[in-house]
Formats: sequence, C-alpha cells, structure tokens
Amino acid sequence: QEQLMESGGGSVQAGGSLKLSCAFTGNIRIYLCVGWYRQISGKDFEQVAIIGSGSETTYADFVQGRFRISRDRASNSQYLQMNSLKPEDSGTYYCAAARVGCTALATYGMAYWGKGTPVNVSS
Repeated sequence: QEQLMESGGGSVQAGGSLKLSCAFTGNIRIYLCVGWYRQISGKDFEQVAIIGSGSETTYADFVQGRFRISRDRASNSQYLQMNSLKPEDSGTYYCAAARVGCTALATYGMAYWGKGTPVNVSS
C-alpha cells in the first residue's frame, strides 16, 4: 500500500513562505501525475497545483505565481514552495498521486492521498 507523507506545514505571518514536502514510500516515477490539494474551512476541497511526469505543471488561478510545485526522483518526493502567503491560504494541504497522466484526472481522479498537513497564515 502506497503511503504519502506530508511535512512542512505550520504557522507563518502573511507575506511569509512555507515549503511543503511529500515523501512517497514507493517509486514516484510510477505516478504520472502528482499534486497538492487543500481544504479550507467553509469551502470546497480544491486543487492547488499538479505536475506530470515530464514536469508539466498546472496551477489554480488563486496561486497567481506565488507557489511552485516540483517533483524529484532522487528523493522520491514532491514539493510545494509557497511564497507571499495570505491568510486565505490557511487550511489543510494534501499530497496526492495518480498512475494516470494529469490530462486524465477529470476521468480517474487522484488515487492516493496523504493525511494532510496544516497551514496557518496570520495577518
């Protein structure tokens, strides 16, 4: 059973930065699409960013150039560098992975999920 383990969440003031990490127990190369999602209180679960096996990326509109997703074969991990954080970014962030390409997510969705890491941005 694949396990995805997030780390790097925490508390930061508005304008600050955090880097989230997600370690895969298996080989990240078998996951054609990996990404980050978030759950903000009172709002729907939403996609933050996804990255394919060829490092092609897609970001949610609210990211506005502030975040950067990456994946690394050597460390079997994916990352989300978050800069210029806003209080409205506060929530729980989840790592996710799929064995299909990112273009197939609308049909198949992400199959593997981490347990989430909290992010709190104070004003």
